[in-house]
Amino acid sequence: MNIEINTALISILCFAFFSNIPLGYLRMGSPRFSARWFVFIHLSIPFIVGLRLANDISWRAVPFTIALAVAGQMIGSRIYRRRKHL
Repeated sequence: MNIEINTALISILCFAFFSNIPLGYLRMGSPRFSARWFVFIHLSIPFIVGLRLANDISWRAVPFTIALAVAGQMIGSRIYRRRKHL
């Protein structure tokens, strides 16, 4: 059972990171503080919360999912900037 919990936690953390890379890329292409900009920042949050609750993952994982979501957003924005400046 412990292996299943660890697998579920790792899967949610990977989802938080990798789903935010394209969202960060798309966010950079929209005007700052527009409705689309807010949607691209917050779109993955309901899915992450749903996955966490469905897999009975403790609230202690929340800071890690937030940190990985922010990291994914930052990497997506860097990819956007590098592609647009070349």
